[in-house]
Amino acid sequence: MAHFDTIVIGLGAVGAATLYQLARRGAHVLGLDQFQPPHSLGSSHGQTRITRLAVGEGDEYVPLVRRSHEIWQELEAVTGQSIYTRTHGLVLGPRDGMALREGKPDDFVRRTIAIAQRHGIAHEVLDTADLRRRYPQFRLNDHEFAYWERDAGFVRPEAAISSQLQQAQVHGAAVQTQARVTGLAREGEHWRVVTTQGIYSAEQVVLAAGPWLPGLLGRELQHAWAPKLAVYRQVMFWFDVGTATPSFEPGAFPVFIWTFRDGPDDSIYGFRAADAGAPAFKVATAQYLETTTPHSVDRTVADGERDAMLHRHVLPRFHVPTARCTDARACLYTVTPDHGFVVDRLPGWPGVHVASACSGHGFKHSAAVGEALAQQVIDLPERLDLRPFGHALHGLASSPPCDLP
Repeated sequence: MAHFDTIVIGLGAVGAATLYQLARRGAHVLGLDQFQPPHSLGSSHGQTRITRLAVGEGDEYVPLVRRSHEIWQELEAVTGQSIYTRTHGLVLGPRDGMALREGKPDDFVRRTIAIAQRHGIAHEVLDTADLRRRYPQFRLNDHEFAYWERDAGFVRPEAAISSQLQQAQVHGAAVQTQARVTGLAREGEHWRVVTTQGIYSAEQVVLAAGPWLPGLLGRELQHAWAPKLAVYRQVMFWFDVGTATPSFEPGAFPVFIWTFRDGPDDSIYGFRAADAGAPAFKVATAQYLETTTPHSVDRTVADGERDAMLHRHVLPRFHVPTARCTDARACLYTVTPDHGFVVDRLPGWPGVHVASACSGHGFKHSAAVGEALAQQVIDLPERLDLRPFGHALHGLASSPPCDLP
């Protein structure tokens, strides 16, 4: 039975980052994944993820995204991969009152502006006339305004994961893919991790399995976690907008988040398609009405879903009369009740750390979360404060399981 200082289970956004940060600090570490990351079965795929410094979800996220930008730039210098692209960014909404966000009334634009002001983030506030002049792609009404951020852009999730896994191995990490964890038990001072590829042991374990996380906690804790981590199917769409649309060329189209008062799918977000040969953009919304599981989710996207996105959001909101859907992919959000993160030691499980830094806005923070977790694991002074992300684990102390369902 091979022994390690730490085993990281799940090598998506946060798991890959944690493995890399542990390895570069000299830890003897193993990364396990039941698939071959980066893959398209979880939450870390789809070519692009928005990154923005003024995170309207809360002040506690700003240090994470700032540090993540630094880490991605460091990785780009070492690997030559393109990970972070600055495009500028917009957060749009109604000037005259609350929009809906995540199904609830929320003035997300003004909250974003306030956070940018508190943290000294370069930005502008644009009225409808400014927006129409700068970004003629958008079909705006006369009562919308926007926060504009200079350093917003997108991250390539597949490149971010693959570069961190590659660098983790350069620094001595072991990686075992196609290894599904079937048992996790405490044996003396160590943890025994049973997988379909072998049995391993470690002093500490990091659980970063995204929507598969509850299944790693045993039957008893699954019931306690059920109301704390809900999994939702989401769909991303790509639209070709025609070669005669210069305003969708690289450099002319920002990443955006746009909130409305419409109903359940009350906001959209999007980007100019990364590395597209013809002018195209990616757009998606989020739904929080129907939960699923990573085992039962429908990963196909029906023609009706493509048509609904085209006629509900694309044609009415953008100047793209010839738009046609060229691709669509499902992904999974693992969401807490307050749409925050869960990053902490697991009470009652000595040496086990849990990371569910998702809730639909996690990738932009993942590199820094991985670094902070690595510092926590090897008991180094933490550069970033993870305390705001531990409250969801309170009251979940339990005896560790001997096997998994």
